Amino acid sequence: MSSFLQSFLDPKKSWLAAMHMKSLTKRLRKYGLRYDDLYDPYYDLDIKEALNRLPREIVDARNQRLKRAIDLSMKHEYLPENLQQMQTPFRSYLQEMLALVKKENAEREALPLYQRTIP
Repeated sequence: MSSFLQSFLDPKKSWLAAMHMKSLTKRLRKYGLRYDDLYDPYYDLDIKEALNRLPREIVDARNQRLKRAIDLSMKHEYLPENLQQMQTPFRSYLQEMLALVKKENAEREALPLYQRTIP
């Protein structure tokens, strides 16, 4: 990625990126979600594999946050203000495992395929 694009997308350097991050933080806090909760395991198999490798407590907490967000959305309500302030929407729990899975898949694709022949 070019350095211009990276600086444009970095919230520390770009005013527009900082405004977008602030807006996204506000919207995620209303429902008590984290940014990693938005990844869909049915869309990308790497995400599904990364979720399978995470500890059960983390996956259960993710499912609970998603259920709460769906419930609040159906009721047209938001979390109470005191709970919104406690939320940490950009605290990642999936990115490290996802990077590991993607690295393993890249290594697997780089290896020559084992061709088995029938004698």
